[in-house]
Amino acid sequence: MLLTEIAEELAFAWRILPELMKGLVVTLELTGLSLVAGLVLAIPVSMLRTYTRGPLNWLATAYVEVFRGTPLLVQLFVVYYGLPEMGVVWSRFFSAWLALTLNSAAYQSEYIRGAILSVSEGQLLAARSLGMPPIQAFRWVVLPQALRLALPAWSNEVAYMVKYVSVVYMIAVQELFTRAQGIISRTFKVWTPLLEVAVVYLAVVYLVTRLMDSVERRFRIPGLEGGVERREMV
Repeated sequence: MLLTEIAEELAFAWRILPELMKGLVVTLELTGLSLVAGLVLAIPVSMLRTYTRGPLNWLATAYVEVFRGTPLLVQLFVVYYGLPEMGVVWSRFFSAWLALTLNSAAYQSEYIRGAILSVSEGQLLAARSLGMPPIQAFRWVVLPQALRLALPAWSNEVAYMVKYVSVVYMIAVQELFTRAQGIISRTFKVWTPLLEVAVVYLAVVYLVTRLMDSVERRFRIPGLEGGVERREMV
C-alpha cells in the first residue's frame, strides 16, 4: 500500500514537472534581468554616494535607505497597485521586474560603494596625475578593481534574487512558486508540488552558487578579499 502511494506521488510529480519548468524559466528571466538592470543602476548610485556632496548625495542616500529599509513586498505593491492610481499602469511582469530591479540596485550599490572605498585612493590620484579626467580615471582604474572586490557580495545577491523572485506570486506573475500554487488549487495536493519546488530551488541555488564561486576565484585579487558588506536575509 505504501509503495503504491509513493509510486502515485512520483507519477504525479513527473506530470507536473513540465508546468513547473515553465515557471522556472520565468523565475530565471526575472532574476537575470533584475540583476543586470540593478547593476547598471547601482554603479551611478554608488558613485553619487561616494564622490558627491549635497543634493545628489542626499537623493542617492534616500533611494538606498528607502529600498533597503522597506519590505520588497511593499515595494512590489506600490509599483503594481499604487502607481495605477497616478495613471501609471504596467504589466505584471514589468511591474515585478521594476520592483526587483530597484530593490536589488539599492543593495548592489552598497556592495560597489564598499568596494570602491577599498581601492587605494593613491591609484585614483596616480591616474589623475597622468592627465586622466576624473570619469575616465574612475572608469579604467577604480571601477574594474571595485567590481572584482564586490564579487563575493554580488554572488550572494544572485542566490538571494533567485529566491526573492517568489514574492511576485502576490501579483500572479507565472513564476515557479505561482505555478505550484496553481497546481495545488487545482489538484488539492500540497506536499508534492511544494516539495518539488523546494528541490528545484535547492538545485538552482546550488548551481548558481558553484558558478559564482568559480567566477569569484577567476577574478579574485590576492590580498584584497573581504571588507564588502553582504546582504542579510530578512
